[in-house]
Amino acid sequence: MRRTRGYTLIELILVIGILGLAGALLVPVLGDRGDFDTQAAVRRLVADITFAQSDALANQEPRRLVFLPDPAAEGQFIGWCIVKVRESDLANEYDPDTANYVSDPLAPKGANGHYIVNIVDDERFGEAFVASAELDGGSPFITFDELGGTITAGNEPGTGGEIVIRGGSSGYRISVDGVTGRLSVTDITLETPELETGGGSITLPGAG
Repeated sequence: MRRTRGYTLIELILVIGILGLAGALLVPVLGDRGDFDTQAAVRRLVADITFAQSDALANQEPRRLVFLPDPAAEGQFIGWCIVKVRESDLANEYDPDTANYVSDPLAPKGANGHYIVNIVDDERFGEAFVASAELDGGSPFITFDELGGTITAGNEPGTGGEIVIRGGSSGYRISVDGVTGRLSVTDITLETPELETGGGSITLPGAG
């Protein structure tokens, strides 16, 4: 008769130990959805900026993605919207009551079909929020002309800028190139959060 070799007690203990160690390392990571939610918010913003640029090209008229200020936190934003603008109105400030919104067939109830994205109130994005948005000289919006290039409120070529999205313990910086509007994303989770002020930036108390 042929003898079948089984596992020894030591081998079983080693396998159980390895599985236990792997579980201890992976479970906390898998259980923390914060970073995944923040990444989802970043992907949504990148997609919407790209859509605004494409829509300007397709319709041969300017499109503007405007960040919506958070009334409870100065300098932060709850989300963004995409609006149609005429060249004669480039210097006008965003007015939610008179803005000519781009239509969004997938807009949630209460948005009246307007292209408005509120990541703070959307549970899909967890605790994500727009920590800062400084574009084309400090403006909280990015404008694309009919050629798909970025322009300032004065109808000059755009200079680019940065947008920071944070959520929980993670953070990402979206850099926008001037004129072309090319986007790049950088993980800044390990960087110290800063609060932008009129005179520069200060480190938040207790941040590290």
